[in-house]
Amino acid sequence: MIGRFTALVASTASLLALGAGLTASAAVAHPLGNFTTNQLAQVRIDEGQARVHYVLDQAEIPTFQQIQRFDVSGNGTIEGAERRPLLDSDLAEVSSGLELTADGEALRLGAPRDAQLSFPPGQGGLLLTRIEVDFTAPLSRDVRRVALVNGAFPGRIGWHAIQILPGSGTDVTSSVPATDPTDALRSYPQDLLSSPADDLEASFKVRAGSGEVSAPPGLEGGASTENRALDGFANSLAGGDSHGLLILLLLAAAFGWGALHAISPGHGKAMVAGYLVGSRGTPRHALILGLTVTATHTAAVFALGLVTLAASEYILPEDLYPWLGVASGLMVVAIGFTVMRSRLRRWRDLRSHSHGHSHSHGHSHGHPLTMRGLIGLGVSGGLVPCPSALVVLIAAISQHRVGLGMVLILAFSLGLAATLTAVGLAVIWAGRALTRLRLERRVFGGRLAGALPAVSASVIVLAGTLITLRAIPQLGG
Repeated sequence: MIGRFTALVASTASLLALGAGLTASAAVAHPLGNFTTNQLAQVRIDEGQARVHYVLDQAEIPTFQQIQRFDVSGNGTIEGAERRPLLDSDLAEVSSGLELTADGEALRLGAPRDAQLSFPPGQGGLLLTRIEVDFTAPLSRDVRRVALVNGAFPGRIGWHAIQILPGSGTDVTSSVPATDPTDALRSYPQDLLSSPADDLEASFKVRAGSGEVSAPPGLEGGASTENRALDGFANSLAGGDSHGLLILLLLAAAFGWGALHAISPGHGKAMVAGYLVGSRGTPRHALILGLTVTATHTAAVFALGLVTLAASEYILPEDLYPWLGVASGLMVVAIGFTVMRSRLRRWRDLRSHSHGHSHSHGHSHGHPLTMRGLIGLGVSGGLVPCPSALVVLIAAISQHRVGLGMVLILAFSLGLAATLTAVGLAVIWAGRALTRLRLERRVFGGRLAGALPAVSASVIVLAGTLITLRAIPQLGG
């Protein structure tokens, strides 16, 4: 009885959370986050030449990796003579990546001109990289077709766009838009954050004219976001030196941010965790689940930080996220099928048992939880680290405060685990309280009520399937 109604309560909560996650996941997904390398190539085709104005906007993680390479002084910034080598490295990547052709013949871009390098502030006291530079290439006056391919920074996720602008003495028909909703990568429309531009190739038909441009309609978005530094946990170390009472406040805040992270739409951790803690769960099971999530999430952040620092030449950190998502989803699916099989078997046994009795009795037939399944669920809940936690770790390393960064991440993971534990306890106690009312038999009838635990397991399978399907399109992207 306890198991059946716990499953009912958990099923309802899980379905509601699942629906909230499906409707909000796209809104909270931020493809222009801490890993992105965003590019814009603005093309003008004049009579006798082609001009390309290239803009690069790199987020915190790739900027930190660049600083690690070129910060000779070790002060965590790029200053003075350190700026030129970094700029030359990026310009070489851009120059080799931009391929311009005219009537099928490759054009040689001239040397980069008027290059500008700046480091706007980002999250956690880290920096962003912004580069603007111009290229030109000569064209014959009778050219009819021009094409541009942007192969710079291959494999890096982010906003990739090519824009056509009016030239002098030509009319151009373009395959890419003539508008740019980002103000040259300074702000990004919130409506487009889940589906950023991904134009890496463009073709242009050219004829003599007066600067007219024919182009397809561009992307349109509503309100824009300009400041990617406004994130609570990621900015834990943005205020400089911390000591005494301030450190305690930071730890408390990190704990709170972790708790909010666990219940925010699109994560699904609280939904799955609270659901499995049902049946014959105890507060001990909820605590074990919470501790497993804490250990897994903390280890995942440290492991991804190690990849960022030591192995980014071989593995891009952003490429690991979808694989972790797939692994997490498949683990949840496997756990769901295992639970479903055991609960269906137990339901059949109980039906066979009840057929031999003409009287009712008060036996409790809750479904036991296996330690392997509980730990597996905890691992799946903490396997995909919060990007903000990685930013805190990188910021701590850059500020030579690794100890404080590690403690903040642990506090964040404990907050996440506390939410999962609280959800599990709520499901357990609510199930026990409501079971005394015997509502499941009144509402669903005896046979259907007995099947509720198996139905609850199907929600676990569905949740894991959705996690996996969301992650698969990002593989190799």
